[in-house]
Amino acid sequence: MTKAEFAALVQKGPVLLDGATGSNFLKSGMSKGASAELWADSHPEVCLALQEAYRASGSRILYAPTFQAQPAALAKAGREADTEALNARLVRLCRQAAGDSAFVAGDMATMAGDLESWAAENFQRMVELYRRQIAGLLEGGADLLVAETLLYPQEAEAVLTAAELEDAGIPVLYSFTMQPDGSLFSGMEAGPVLRELEEAGAAAVGFNCVAASEQLPALVSRLRRYVKGPLLSKPNAGNPVISPQGLAEYPMEPQEFAVLQTQAAQLGANLLGGCCGTGPHYIAALRESLWAAGYQV
Repeated sequence: MTKAEFAALVQKGPVLLDGATGSNFLKSGMSKGASAELWADSHPEVCLALQEAYRASGSRILYAPTFQAQPAALAKAGREADTEALNARLVRLCRQAAGDSAFVAGDMATMAGDLESWAAENFQRMVELYRRQIAGLLEGGADLLVAETLLYPQEAEAVLTAAELEDAGIPVLYSFTMQPDGSLFSGMEAGPVLRELEEAGAAAVGFNCVAASEQLPALVSRLRRYVKGPLLSKPNAGNPVISPQGLAEYPMEPQEFAVLQTQAAQLGANLLGGCCGTGPHYIAALRESLWAAGYQV
């Protein structure tokens, strides 16, 4: 997919992304604390079924289950050397589910769990870690790249640099987790950060892993003041409640989620999906809600 093709896709109307991966793997038997990427690799039938369900519910872009498939994270399981091959395998697996009706995004995430990703002395290390992951994603045939759940601008800059080093040539989307008031967890205001990324060549910018609530439309409106191009909204199904088993449970029902995301679309969000606690039925409800509001999806 070229950047021009991506822009043309978004111009046609709201584009549906997929929903959560990890929380659905937990429901399917993955142990808490396990590597979702390695679990997907060893349980391809579960991953394939989930992504096929997302495609059937209306998702036009499927995120490959490569969230933390970067060397520093894989090193914890002694699998750092498998970085490129693992990313390529998981993209190819996602391609099976996508068929001819959806695109595949190579997915990357924050590195804050493995190193101090805000520190200047770690920047070149981050670039190399992301570069190796991107190499695998490209080898697998990803249509586009997405860096999500980012915490710090330095992470986005590292992805940008790594993509340039790998001469990716495909659209790259950047998605931060942030506070409902539009501030990053570093304390910086998100709007100017997103605008700078857009000016640096990002195909789309926005947020994910933010609790869907009555504050969601206001967040979209606030960010839209800074962002001129495609804006991404991929929130959680509300605020989690921890179960007696220690698992996060998300209380928001698909219909309420769909209404909030439809309001987000009306305020300028172009790429709409779900993060933690959501599933294919959330995307299906969102598609129905958008249809009812007069959108073509």
